Amino acid sequence: MRSLNRATIIGHVGKDAEINFTSSANKMATFRVATSESWKDKDGVLQERTDWHNVVAWRGLADVCERLVRKGVRVYVEGRLHTRTFEDKDGQKRYHTEIVAENILLLDSRRHEHENGDAEAHHAEDKDKPTGEAPF
Repeated sequence: MRSLNRATIIGHVGKDAEINFTSSANKMATFRVATSESWKDKDGVLQERTDWHNVVAWRGLADVCERLVRKGVRVYVEGRLHTRTFEDKDGQKRYHTEIVAENILLLDSRRHEHENGDAEAHHAEDKDKPTGEAPF
């Protein structure tokens, strides 16, 4: 039986994308996206919860992120979930889950107009992502 690993989020970028390179010179961009939900509790008081999602983009998509992914920009991110395991400095096993981006749409056109002179959202795909390579 087949399985499906898809993640799709729309939210706001927490800070500008950070750019790094792997030991084999593959470019990667990392950034965090906040998604929020709100509801009224049993007393009618509005409650809100924000979740932060780690996103990684590789190669050509990392180039796009370097130029355009800035703090506060609203983004659509589509990709797959990936969890890395590592040991911290105390020898404890830790897990880090991230979305490995395959598509990113920048949705905040007002910011694009300022940077790019047009209001068109930018879309990028990266089909040649490395498999299992991490820069840490």
